Amino acid sequence: MDELHDIFRFESNDIKPEKGRILIAEPFLEGRYFKRSVVLLTEFSDKGAVGFVLNKPIHLNINEVLTDLDVFESEVFVGGPVQNTQIYYLHTVPDLIPNSFQVFGNLYWGGDFAILKKLIGSKRLEVDQIRFFAGYSGWSAGQLEEEIKENSWLVSSLEAEEIMSDNSDIWQYALNQLGGNYKLWANFPKNQNMN
Repeated sequence: MDELHDIFRFESNDIKPEKGRILIAEPFLEGRYFKRSVVLLTEFSDKGAVGFVLNKPIHLNINEVLTDLDVFESEVFVGGPVQNTQIYYLHTVPDLIPNSFQVFGNLYWGGDFAILKKLIGSKRLEVDQIRFFAGYSGWSAGQLEEEIKENSWLVSSLEAEEIMSDNSDIWQYALNQLGGNYKLWANFPKNQNMN
């Protein structure tokens, strides 16, 4: 019986949060923003954390949200509940978009928006080089660490290519990457009444 209990126990994997790591929501975490979400941490310090939800599309292209942009077939994602009327972006072209902040490797966020608009207008930016988010996820000092202790999140990592890909199953994928009992959680139905 204890073995069965261990299988259905979602516990922290003791990986510490830091910039560039991902947070994987535990299967029963509720809420519009974080249910079965994967969040990329773009900032982490003793002052708090900032990140973007990677798997909550709003089913609009960026030029439908920002009407002064040329047509650009890049879907917008809900980045989180903070400042959700603002647009943020991750990209892999820091040489084209100055004033960007490195997350890790060749993955950056932000940068000169006027230049970004020109790149889109001149067709010098590919859809797979950028991801747009409405809002961001934020935690005050110590808040994220407390949520991890409460087993609301697992900390893990993904490659930049995996983060930038249009992977709607990234929550399941990230859990499967961890192996063990986490693979069972990856296949747990969204509606627990369904078998």
